[in-house]
Amino acid sequence: MRIRQYATAVAATAFIALAGCGGVLGERDGAGQTVAGPDATSTSEWTAGIIDRPQPDAPPATLLAVRTDTHEGFDRIVFEFDERVPGYHTEYIDQPVRKCGSGKVTQVGGDGWLEVRMYPANAHTREGRPTVTERERLTSLPVLSEVELTCDFEAVVTWVLGVGSPNRYRVRELSDPPRLIVDVRH
Repeated sequence: MRIRQYATAVAATAFIALAGCGGVLGERDGAGQTVAGPDATSTSEWTAGIIDRPQPDAPPATLLAVRTDTHEGFDRIVFEFDERVPGYHTEYIDQPVRKCGSGKVTQVGGDGWLEVRMYPANAHTREGRPTVTERERLTSLPVLSEVELTCDFEAVVTWVLGVGSPNRYRVRELSDPPRLIVDVRH
């Protein structure tokens, strides 16, 4: 009888401990993402492939800022939003890089082009004023040479990152404030 009570207590304790571990670093969700602590909602593995995390039923998020910097081993771009991180799709694309509304070709520096498409999202106010005024930036970072907004149309915001070569990258979502972070390895 004691063994049965002990086994039941152990099983109940394990169930409660596992149920309360959502959001712990290293835990995997169903999309192959690593959940990363209280501020991070997800982190992808380093990849040169496609990452797709749609949120089709969410209201559009508004892009407030775009920042770039270098860190040991990788360059980083940060997209900061008003209330939440929108859905996104990232992948390396071929030349020519085109603007979404006009279809016009735009030159983006580098030998690799990582497209970061965020949706539903806007980079403008309801009145049509840009929320991010610098829509093209040349950088002097080790891998990231240029970033350019190529689309802000019908709740789709797309930036193309010109990189020295199509190196592996990872994507992170942070929640306070809402940010989408893309790191590209050196």
